[in-house]
Amino acid sequence: MPSGQTHDRITLWSLPFIAGLTWSQTRSSHLTFLVTGSFLFSGLMFGPDLDIDSQQFQRWGMLRCFWVPYQKSLRHRSFLSHGPFIGTALRILYLGSGIGILGFLGLMVGQYLGLLTQEPLEIFQNNLRSLSNYPRESIAIYLGLEMGAMSHSFSDWSNSFYKEFSKWLKTGATHKDIIAPPQPKKPRRQVSESSTVELPPIKPKRQKQNSTTVKKSSRRPKK
Repeated sequence: MPSGQTHDRITLWSLPFIAGLTWSQTRSSHLTFLVTGSFLFSGLMFGPDLDIDSQQFQRWGMLRCFWVPYQKSLRHRSFLSHGPFIGTALRILYLGSGIGILGFLGLMVGQYLGLLTQEPLEIFQNNLRSLSNYPRESIAIYLGLEMGAMSHSFSDWSNSFYKEFSKWLKTGATHKDIIAPPQPKKPRRQVSESSTVELPPIKPKRQKQNSTTVKKSSRRPKK
């Protein structure tokens, strides 16, 4: 797997290309800013490697404890963290839920202290409705986060494929072996000396005596 510095270089080198592509498609400065800013944030702090103690995880500083339950509930490089679309959507849902819970608790404290003129639930619902009024901006932020995450995942997958391909080349594998690797042959069973079966000795066949010789030998000599 590439190091954290390699992922950072890929993010920074890709940033001008992402900005130019977004500007050519939208001709909008604020949408270009949202896409590039989300791409940079995702590549440096909001990428798939938040499921381990990585450089992205360390950049959260004192807030990195917020991602500890996320790490414990997911296996590293699983589809839920590194998969296309679902990995970014799950992180947005996790972060949004945490911010929503903390914000609602803050509103409850403000109401208790008499600092609010509206109910906390009403304020919370109004903020959620305001997100539906900006569909283009929401899509731009999501696409920027997704492209930043996919640049990370694609670099991991390409590096793993290159290592496996290099191993095949070192072992002298052919093109057919790469497409369909040969299955290992079963080892031949070696017969040890102790396992040899001793056959019983062959008894010689008993020869039959000729009846004529027996009769002759049984006769008494004449006097």
